[in-house]
Formats: sequence, structure tokens, C-alpha cells
Amino acid sequence: MVIKFGRAICGDLPSATIREWIVTNGIGGYASGTIAGQLTRRYHGLLIAALDPPLGRTLLLTQLNELVTYAQKSYELNTDRWAGGTIAPQGYRHIESFELVDHIPTWQFACADALVVKQIWMEPGANTTYIQYKFSRGTQPLQLQLQALVNYRDYHGSTQNRDWCMAIEPIASGLQITAYQDATPLYLISDRAQANPAHQWHYNFELAQEQTRGLSDREDHLHAGTFKVTLNPGESLTFIATTEQQPNLDGESALKLRQTQAQELLTQWQMHRSGKPSPDWIDQLVLAADQFIVDRPRPNAPKGKTIIAGYPWFSDWGRDTMISLPGLTIATGRPEIARSILQTFAQYVDRGMLPNRFPDAGEVPEYNTVDATLWYFEAIRSYYEATNDEELIRELFPMLADIIAWHCQGTRYGIHLDATDGLLYAGEPGVQLTWMDAKVDDWVVTPRIGKPIEVNALWYNALRIMAKFAQILGRSHQEYSSLADRAMANFSRFWNPTTGYCYDLLDGPEGNDSALRPNQIFAVSLTGDGAPLLTAAQRRTIVETCGRLLLTSHGLRSLDPRHPSYQGHYGGNPLQRDGAYHQGTVWGWLLGPFVMAHLQVYGDRAKARQFLAPMADHLLAYGLGTASEIFDGDAPMTARGCIAQAWTVAEVLRAWVATE
Repeated sequence: MVIKFGRAICGDLPSATIREWIVTNGIGGYASGTIAGQLTRRYHGLLIAALDPPLGRTLLLTQLNELVTYAQKSYELNTDRWAGGTIAPQGYRHIESFELVDHIPTWQFACADALVVKQIWMEPGANTTYIQYKFSRGTQPLQLQLQALVNYRDYHGSTQNRDWCMAIEPIASGLQITAYQDATPLYLISDRAQANPAHQWHYNFELAQEQTRGLSDREDHLHAGTFKVTLNPGESLTFIATTEQQPNLDGESALKLRQTQAQELLTQWQMHRSGKPSPDWIDQLVLAADQFIVDRPRPNAPKGKTIIAGYPWFSDWGRDTMISLPGLTIATGRPEIARSILQTFAQYVDRGMLPNRFPDAGEVPEYNTVDATLWYFEAIRSYYEATNDEELIRELFPMLADIIAWHCQGTRYGIHLDATDGLLYAGEPGVQLTWMDAKVDDWVVTPRIGKPIEVNALWYNALRIMAKFAQILGRSHQEYSSLADRAMANFSRFWNPTTGYCYDLLDGPEGNDSALRPNQIFAVSLTGDGAPLLTAAQRRTIVETCGRLLLTSHGLRSLDPRHPSYQGHYGGNPLQRDGAYHQGTVWGWLLGPFVMAHLQVYGDRAKARQFLAPMADHLLAYGLGTASEIFDGDAPMTARGCIAQAWTVAEVLRAWVATE
């Protein structure tokens, strides 16, 4: 897919700053920014290293202030916004074009008749960022000066300097910066520039996106050194920011490694499809899918894998990982990665529950989820369906049986099987267990205590899967089949004849919840290996109702617009944003289940696929080449939240493959 913009976009600051790029290193680290070069988030930087992969993410190199001197005239290429809104310098005015090439952000800067090409990428498996400048056109030498602005803070934080002195030492080909004793050193290296240490704080960068999010929007960064070089036409400079003591200084070979990795991913994708052509935008999403797959080493498996839920601010979440796994790995022809992820998370099952989140700091996972564990069954089913890997089923079966037993007898947060109807109950005051998990201080926005509909669709699905696995392994399946039959027999309780669609929740503290939410779509889309949970007429009505009232171009609204609690705009301070998060905000990942449900009801693959088409345009609008987390519920459904979200990318890919 050609993702390219000329001066009409690059030279218009509002347009250039709402479009963001991201590159990743496969261990949790990344670099990200806007195509204008302006910092708008605390999460922007040229090296945000995963010091404890895949977490411990720390901002090390913020940006490079770039000055080109050519034909006795100076051109500042960077763009900064300062407290009060002043934009200086305005380097975006010199951007001739921006392009994403093999998921590598590429700029062309025009300085009179000189053309400077800049590319940014990361080395796979290392906290190393490359920034390369090629003097591709000109008639005389060009001087390039780079001022390196550094930091050393948690990627969620911000820095207001209070006489912070970092140790800056010259080394071969560059500088070593040590923020404080025992801090991981940052090495700034170039293949040919002269490096001169400095120590000057730049105060009061203004972060526009943080301002709109109601968070601290001021930050200070340290000018730690200046790199100078003279380039003749055709020559290039490679600048490296790394935590490695001896990185590869050959920019061309490093670039070739990254390009080769992208081409290998696409080749593997095409081989998986037996050479069948796919649209360019789908190929682009295949590259985007790889950005979320990262290492999570464990003692008995140093190459264990996991999935980052979203960039720039999420870590690996159990729920997001299991929902994303089929689309990111199975649909793209990488089942070996799926296997590693499934085994990795098996090591963390406790009291019949998968962890919801691995904290950025600390070693104790959080288990506050009712659905992540049930999505685990669906992920395993998807993997087995693609591979017939009986060995893994045999390995995991005792643990899966233990999970079912814990849910039947009861585990954390009131999660237990209700013996009266065979449905799963979950929740207690003060916790949020479903995917609608917004919480502000002690306020749980959508507590959903009781029997959520998608949880029980997943419970039924898990039981049918267990019955099938038991039969495959030559074990008794009667217990699981009996539990599934009972859940199916009473699932009809969810149907609300008054509204003509399903209750979102049964048996809550205030009774049954009749609000129209998208969660009922899973009662149709989760086909599993069992009989349908609802009648054909009911399933059709659910798809039609969700299509009329919840469907947008990029996903489903989280609440009916007619509901008094509906909020059509996501924005403001944390309280306002979390209050709207599941009260009307559109979720991109729900487009996948809707498409699958539509396909189940109507059997028309071409028509079902049409619902995915708007995502092709979305790849040009927010997180470039990838798919975002959420959108406003009201038109024009502006993209919000994470610029790159695993389950959005995954579900679009999964649904696209399923509708071939």
C-alpha cells in the first residue's frame, strides 16, 4: 500500500501532526512521532527502550534538532511547539514528502535544489534506533548538524528538570549518556559525524495531545550533544541511539536487515495464501500485525512470545492477547508464534484464571478479568483448527480442565457457575471484570456484575471446545457436554421479547440490563463447535439491530445512541474520557465479530467483506499503516486512543480472511 503525502498534508501543520508513525523492535521498545516532527505526546521519542523486555519502557532519545546549511543558507528541519503555542522552528515547511516504505517512515526535505532523505527504523531484538540522512540531490556540499535531546523516564511520565545533571562522556564515534548511577547507559553514535558533548536543558515543550487528554502537557529535555558532518551529493550519515555497547555501524546493512524482514513477512503471507493476491492495504496490515508480537522470555523458554495490546501506551494484556492471537498469527500464516504465546500464558494461569495485565513495574500479574481466560479457549481452538497439533492439546488439557473446575467451584471476584441455570456469574463491587473495564479511582463505569452475555457465550464456547478436545485425546467428554447443554438450554433467558434483542446482563444487583450494547454479537459470531445459542430469527434480529444502531464505518458503538448515558465524543480529562470509553465510543475490534456474525446469518461473503472496506482509508489517517483503538460514536467518527491497537488489526485481518 502506498502511504505517501506531499506538501498538501506535510506542509499543513494540523494535518501533519494528527498523522503519526511508529516503528518497533520486537521486544517491546519503539520509536514514534508525527510526520511533522513535532512532539505532541509524552509517548513520542526516537528511542523508547524496553529495558525489561517486553516492559520497562523508558524514553531515552527524544528527538534530533536538525540544521542543514546549504549554499550559504540554513534550514531547520525539526518542528517544536512551546508553552503558549509558539511553533519554532517550523521545519515541516521544508518537507517535500512523507512515505511509509516497508513500514519505514521516510521523509524528503527540500532545501533549495538539495534533497535530503531521512529514514527511521529499529533493529529487531535490540533497543537500537537508526536515523539515516541521505544527501540524494544537490550541486555542492551540505553541512548537517544534529542536536540530540535526551531523557530518562518511564514512558508514562514527564520531566520537569530540577538541576538534573547527567554524565556525558565522549566515546569512539559518539557519546555515552548515563542519567544517574545504575541507569542503563545510552550510546549516541554516528558512522562519520564529529560528536561534541553538551549539557543544556530545553524547557517547556508543549504536548498538544496531552493537553487535549487533560494531562500534564509540559516537558523538558536535555541537549546532550551535537553531531556535525559535511556531506557531498550521494553521501549519507547514519545516526544510532542504542543501549548496546557495540551496535552495527553499517547503516546500509542495518537498513537491509529491516527491509528483508518486512519482505519475508509478506512472502510468508503469500505462501500461506498459496500465491493468491491480496489488496495492498491488507498486506500493509500484515506488516502492522508483526509490530505487536514481542518477546516475553521465561526461564524454560527464552524465546517465549506475547502480544502488546496497543501502542504507544499499553503492555501485554491477557484479554487482548487472546482476542488478537487468531488474527495476528493464524490468519497471517504464523502458527508457530501462536503456539509460543499459548504456552507462555499457560505458565501464568492461577486459580483457573489468565492474567489480565502484566504491570509495567513489578512482577505480580493482575488477574482482574473474567473473559481473558475464556478467550484463551477460543485462541487454542483457532490454533488447533489450523494445525491439528494434538501434542499441544495434550500438553494444555490438564490446565484447561483445571480452569473449568475452578469456574465451576468459584474463583476470584465472585466468578462462579450458577447451579440453578448453568450460566456463569461474575463480579463484585469495586472491580471491572469484562472488556468494558473503565475505572476512575473507585468509580467502575460499567461494572456489569451478574451474568454478562458475551461471558456466557464464551463459557458455552469453552465447554464445547473442551468436549471436543477430550474426544480427540480419548478422554470422557460427558462432563463438558453436560455443562454446555445446560448453558445452552438456559441461554434463551438473555432474549428480551420486549426490545427484540438480548439483555446485556442477567441477574445483576438491579436485575436484568436491557441496554443495547454490542456484546450480544458474540452470541452469533462465536460458532465454536456447538449448536447455536439462539434461534435463526433471533440471530438475524441481533445482526440487524446492531447494524442499524451500533455499526459505524470503523466498528461498533459500545452503547445505543438512544440511551440516556450515551456519549458520542471521546475526549477531555481522564474522568471524562473513561466515562465515555464504553458509553458510546466506537471500538474497531468489534468490526470483526460483526462481520463474522453477518456472514453466519446471511452467508454472503462479498457483502460481509464490504463492511471492512473503510479500514483501508483509515490506514492513511491516524496511526499510519495500522489501525487505531477507538473512534468517536458521532460522525465523523474521529479516531482516538492508541494509534495502533492489536485487536483492531487482528480482527480486520481475521474477518477479511474468513470472507474470502
